[in-house]
Amino acid sequence: MDLSTLLVIVIIGAVSGWLAGFIRQGYGFGLLGNIIIGIIGSFVGGWLFDQLNISIGSGLVGVIAKSVIGALVLLFLIGLVKKAK
Repeated sequence: MDLSTLLVIVIIGAVSGWLAGFIRQGYGFGLLGNIIIGIIGSFVGGWLFDQLNISIGSGLVGVIAKSVIGALVLLFLIGLVKKAK
């Protein structure tokens, strides 16, 4: 993995995490937290869509959409854990 690939992953993670935090009002975790939520969300979204055998498109828009949906699922799970405490 070269530097440009890593930069694209971080940018997609930041955008996805920010969008998910914006959709779920009050669940923003700052720039670094949003990047981490977005990157983990992209893995969750990719896995989830593979398991459900759903394709929402290819390219940058498809990757961001999967990442945002995965990040929203992740934020939902984080919200459940916070409420349980």
